[in-house]
Amino acid sequence: MKNLLIEGKEIPLDKEGFLRHLEDWSPQVAEALAAQENIALTEDHWDVIRLLQDFYREFELSPAMRPLVKYVGQHLGAEKGRSIFLMQLFPPSPAKIGSKIAGLPKPTNCL
Repeated sequence: MKNLLIEGKEIPLDKEGFLRHLEDWSPQVAEALAAQENIALTEDHWDVIRLLQDFYREFELSPAMRPLVKYVGQHLGAEKGRSIFLMQLFPPSPAKIGSKIAGLPKPTNCL
């Protein structure tokens, strides 16, 4: 088990780097998790992170890739509701990496 150290507080992670306690998420935690994935968060990343969190609140699960693409398309438009757009933001697995940075559990069908 690894931990993040954010402003003097240890944030426990599971063996794949997902938060053990969803309530530990904050924008600072997201920045740290993104840095571990070599991702510098932009406004496009934050738009998708907020949608991932909305999806989780609505459906009580982290989305797999296909539902994520559809959900992003419904809320951000067809231009951003494409796999290639999400792959550029959260390589190599947008559903898995995006969920991790959004502080959500790993999607159930991700390896």
